Amino acid sequence: MNNGRGKARTEPRAVVIGGSMAGLFAALLLRRAGWQVDVYERIGAELAGRGAGIVTHRELFDVLARAGIDTAAAALGVSVPGRRVLDRDGRVAGELALPQVLTSWGRLYGMLKEAIPANCYHHGQNLVEVTEHSDRVVARFADGTQASGDLLIGADGIFSTVRAQCAPNVRPVYAGYVAWRGLVNEQDLSPRVRAELCDWFAFSLPPGEQMLGYPVAGANEETGVGQRRFNFVWYRPADADHRLADMLTDMDGVRHELSIPPTKIRAEIFAVMRRDAERLLAPQFAEVVRLTSQPFIQAILDLDTPRMVFGARTVILGDAAFVARPHVGMGVTKAAADTMALVDALQTHPTNLQAALAQFESARIPFGAAVVRRARHLGSYMQAQIATPEERATAERHRIPEAVMAETAVATGIAA
Repeated sequence: MNNGRGKARTEPRAVVIGGSMAGLFAALLLRRAGWQVDVYERIGAELAGRGAGIVTHRELFDVLARAGIDTAAAALGVSVPGRRVLDRDGRVAGELALPQVLTSWGRLYGMLKEAIPANCYHHGQNLVEVTEHSDRVVARFADGTQASGDLLIGADGIFSTVRAQCAPNVRPVYAGYVAWRGLVNEQDLSPRVRAELCDWFAFSLPPGEQMLGYPVAGANEETGVGQRRFNFVWYRPADADHRLADMLTDMDGVRHELSIPPTKIRAEIFAVMRRDAERLLAPQFAEVVRLTSQPFIQAILDLDTPRMVFGARTVILGDAAFVARPHVGMGVTKAAADTMALVDALQTHPTNLQAALAQFESARIPFGAAVVRRARHLGSYMQAQIATPEERATAERHRIPEAVMAETAVATGIAA
């Protein structure tokens, strides 16, 4: 691995820590802006198995186009004409015309990764230390190797090692509820459920909870009707000391802090979840849950940071800096926009890195904070068991069908 020393460089060099969405966006945009970029990913194998749907927004398409990625809706995912809410008996309680493109984590990751030269992406590189010098920043990895550059970008997610070193007091906070998530093959569902659910961004609203779902590409990225998958997210309250602790205790009795491998979830936890689905959800969604072979649990977390720039050559972006509850559907779009703002600032100040990073930080901290704030409002009624009566009354405004359809996973309502 070239550490960048003793060699004349005509292009600036960036070291990107984290090889998921934010890291790939950073690498693609910086390369197109004339930077040399290397990406260092902790996981030793190809990232895969993140069976989650992604809601797209106009800004995401803009960044993809700038990164040289095909932005045709058919290439990216599945289009839906709008939204509907189903009541407890499965009847349509409301509809809203809102065209949108839904994609999957695997599909978008694959498109971004394919655009990165293989020799620029390094697996199995576990960061242990970042050190800044007057003329460079150095990343040291657990295997003893190093990488250096003009700029280091921490794009290593919610449990960022870069952030932990630079801002150790900034940590994610549990929001008081979890999401059950999963994917089911469209062809496994009954004809009725396929007709009433699989062409929509759909919701079911049990008291104090929320279920939503939408179609995404199939296992081999097929987008034809009957070949897709249906992605669901079911938000449920779970107090940290009892219910969450029980859900995150695996079949070997090991207690996990904030996540658990799906294959380690105890059978009785699955059984309770499936029984509750039959009892609480619209029958169409109950069938989706019943036929999903491997659901998984996501603890819902908040993360915000007062800084995105550390020292003279280190920045964090994407989920390393701000994590909003999924109700806004902005995680990937926010990461993409962070990277675009960084590259714009670097191009505005090509010979003044300090000015560029100051411009980037001043633009993205207010936006990241606004996204987190908006997501907290939209998710507040899942916390009704710990809220005051006044807070519950305010939260209820966000759970009526019209509000849920109009507010969930849309870019409106976010202001810095």
